[in-house]
Amino acid sequence: MKTTVAVKKIRIPEDVAVLEIFGQYDKRARYLKKLFNVEFAVRDSEILIKGMDEKSVDAAHRVLDEIISITRDGHLLDWTEFEYLVERVSNSESVKEVFSNDSRGLIIGKKVKPKTLGQKKYLEAVEKNDVVFVIGPAGTGKTYLAVAVALDYLKMGRVNRIILTRPAVEAGEKLGYLPGDLSEKVEPYLRPLYDAIIDITSPDKFNSYRERGIIEIVPLAYMRGRTLNNSFIILDEAQNTTYQQMKMFLTRLGFNSKAVITGDITQVDIEKEKSGLIECQKILEGISGIEFVYLNESDVVRHPLVKKIIKAYEEYERSRKP
Repeated sequence: MKTTVAVKKIRIPEDVAVLEIFGQYDKRARYLKKLFNVEFAVRDSEILIKGMDEKSVDAAHRVLDEIISITRDGHLLDWTEFEYLVERVSNSESVKEVFSNDSRGLIIGKKVKPKTLGQKKYLEAVEKNDVVFVIGPAGTGKTYLAVAVALDYLKMGRVNRIILTRPAVEAGEKLGYLPGDLSEKVEPYLRPLYDAIIDITSPDKFNSYRERGIIEIVPLAYMRGRTLNNSFIILDEAQNTTYQQMKMFLTRLGFNSKAVITGDITQVDIEKEKSGLIECQKILEGISGIEFVYLNESDVVRHPLVKKIIKAYEEYERSRKP
């Protein structure tokens, strides 16, 4: 009985090197060979893809075609981006637009840009709406991208200041019982926001902004009674707000201001039925100018193991539900 071998060819453009397709030391090629059970052969200006399963050969072909297209557009994929591309393209999706250099408003300075379709939708939502809720697991860039956009708005003069806030409930302690002044009491809770700003700018720039009041970092409890005009306001860890706190925060929004609210509803440190983030999804649904963006494990851009950990926990939690 004769065995049928599926074969597909893909042309290598003159402006793309094989190294840019297969990666250094053919790392990407080895990954794709193992994943799809195919073989690659380079002949002149073509790549031949061979395998026993036509669907696998087609999938490998789509991946290479996408890599070539993105590379020709001027973007060199890092390993995390490559893994994301393989995952999405294997499911017959395209991610070209995520890495396109023509995406207006999606490249923040030269350092920060969307790495997944979910992140791209997130940034588009912030551009189009004054209030955006971003809900998703750890590692999806919720806080980091919010800070990046806020700094971009500040640099372009679209806002005059950035306000960063979080509910301080993680340790179950009231701020009044913690040592130090207000800044020292709050700092441990707001450290992730500090880290994001410093990573995008520099420690000196961050300190300069704080000293001049351009960046203000406050606990959520101290937001009551304020009206915030010409500001970019970020509420982080919003899953730990109560109904009253969320209502209070949302009504602080003034003229020419934007608010981004981030949270992970699978990591609620208060009674889940009291989470303001969970409740507001029903209350605010359908209001023009407000958008909810949902990220998932496919948008995780941390260490590859983080994605697997999130998926394992989700499966475990589903198995425990009655």
